[in-house]
Amino acid sequence: MSQILTFLGESSAARSKIAIATAKSLANQGKRVLLATGAEPALSVILGASLSPDPQEIGANLQAVQFQSSVLLERNWEEVKKLEAKYLKTPILKDVYGQELSILPGMDGALALNAIREYFESGKYDAIVYNGTGDINTLRMLGMPESISWYVRRFRQLFLNSDLGKTISDSPFIQPLISTFLNVNPTADNFAQPTNQANSILDKGKQVLADPKQFNAFLVTTGDPIEVATSRYLWGSAQQVGLTIGGVIVISSQGNSNLSQDFAPLQVTNIPDIKEGNWQPLIDALPDFTSLAQIAPRPIEIDINAGQVRLFLPGFDKKQVKLTQYGPEVTIEAGDQRRNILLPPALSGKPVAGAKFQNQYLIISF
Repeated sequence: MSQILTFLGESSAARSKIAIATAKSLANQGKRVLLATGAEPALSVILGASLSPDPQEIGANLQAVQFQSSVLLERNWEEVKKLEAKYLKTPILKDVYGQELSILPGMDGALALNAIREYFESGKYDAIVYNGTGDINTLRMLGMPESISWYVRRFRQLFLNSDLGKTISDSPFIQPLISTFLNVNPTADNFAQPTNQANSILDKGKQVLADPKQFNAFLVTTGDPIEVATSRYLWGSAQQVGLTIGGVIVISSQGNSNLSQDFAPLQVTNIPDIKEGNWQPLIDALPDFTSLAQIAPRPIEIDINAGQVRLFLPGFDKKQVKLTQYGPEVTIEAGDQRRNILLPPALSGKPVAGAKFQNQYLIISF
């Protein structure tokens, strides 16, 4: 089974050092490892090597790749044009070229996430170590499958229930008109294929993110109070995208700190900083990421028999957490993150009977 590892924290240099040491450690164990990074230069500088948008060997069992959004956009644009040509009789994007497209806000994360997905599903690697920005933007990127699936789920149903949706699906006059523009007949089966394919990709993404055996994330910090506060905020925010945080890595010159109370119940691992490119002490001090992730608190626990949903929200207090229920799902706001909880059939549609914030958990009763 493939595994994805990523690190969150304020210091780009610290996260990059941990990512490199982790990749080297896994490669030394005989695993096929891909070290992936964004456009920021920290990892390249620390490695002392220039990276390209295609994987290249940097050591035994170890490859590295730098995600360049312009290159990823160009490659994905060709796939978009193929999809358009498949369904539209007169494609309108055929004269728009990927080489001329500029990057819009939010594209970087979507393109990087899709690249990670493709490498993960390729079967070429046992482990992918992703060195992203390590901030709230990384979390929003990782939360895209759940966020997008909510939009698809909610707005698709609203459209089908609307007068326009009913007219298109039922009218014998509208369907022939649509057929003049499309390469397929406007039937439910023909439209279901691309929709089901997209939903399948989103569902797989959510499953991988929610499984600590496949996706591990760890906090990286120093003893600096500002970095510690930032890591605690990211810890709580990670729960809002369904990401389990397996533990905390603290880099210090002496290799010791006392931050266990700040991150309880997570295990805090103290490691020394590297000196003059000597990676071995750092590699030797790394924790067992997989085992720690297995015992870390899960972002959400649903007890159907008790009619309860428990959300782990560390780093926040009661005043920072808001619970609403406007539609068939429950919405949780914490910090700058919002999450819609898709309830199991046994609880779906039931009104919230009560809620309390206790021991870093929001406990919702139905």
